[in-house]
Amino acid sequence: MFGTNIMDAGFVLSALLALLAGMLSFLSPCVLPLVPPYLAYMGGISMGELTGQGGQRRSVVLPALFFVLGLSTVFLFIGFAASAFGRVFLPYLGTLNLIFGGLVILLGLHFLHVLRIPILDREARMDVARRDGSALGAYVLGLAFAFGWTPCIGPQLSAIVSLAVSGGSVARGTILLALYAAGLGIPFLVAAIFVTRSIALMNRLKRHMALVERAMGLLLIAVGVALMTGLFSRFSLWLLETFPGLAQLG
Repeated sequence: MFGTNIMDAGFVLSALLALLAGMLSFLSPCVLPLVPPYLAYMGGISMGELTGQGGQRRSVVLPALFFVLGLSTVFLFIGFAASAFGRVFLPYLGTLNLIFGGLVILLGLHFLHVLRIPILDREARMDVARRDGSALGAYVLGLAFAFGWTPCIGPQLSAIVSLAVSGGSVARGTILLALYAAGLGIPFLVAAIFVTRSIALMNRLKRHMALVERAMGLLLIAVGVALMTGLFSRFSLWLLETFPGLAQLG
């Protein structure tokens, strides 16, 4: 089912895009501002205790780790399911690439404010974890985050799912979504470890949300065009011709 030829030049490009998409999702306007209160909520503490105001600060690293494991569980399942779907419809891959590429371009135009898709401006937040600072509560909250924030992080996630579907391999699709989860989850862990500095940095980044949105839009349009035109395949062939040693990756 997983196949043997997982790595090639084209897949390396897709993997880098998946990681970048996850990072941009973390920086999105409906994720970044909520990181500090989420960290406090997961740790069962107040914002003052989180930042050390009043002379005390409690660690939220363990809850943050289980939160990331929760959202990664969902994304890995999505990657597995999407790539399995792609294998079933492999004979129609060209048509699927045109459809998914067009949808991803529309999502990119939404972020560039060329057109607006109302559902993407909504958030479906799910309050399922008790404020007790438990690892289990943080894990469940991670599951809810992955499902509940889909309208917000959906465009970036959709682009990576489209790559997973077109990859023709269950292993590739699962790896792509794992990298997307890493791009989204690792910054959470870094924020938990260096919480005081990260909160100050996030406050400064809030002033640049419009730039982040434009970067998301351009990335999505690039992915959509690549899907529709077969650019990933041509880029892979160019890399192999230019750097023959890359053939050993497969």
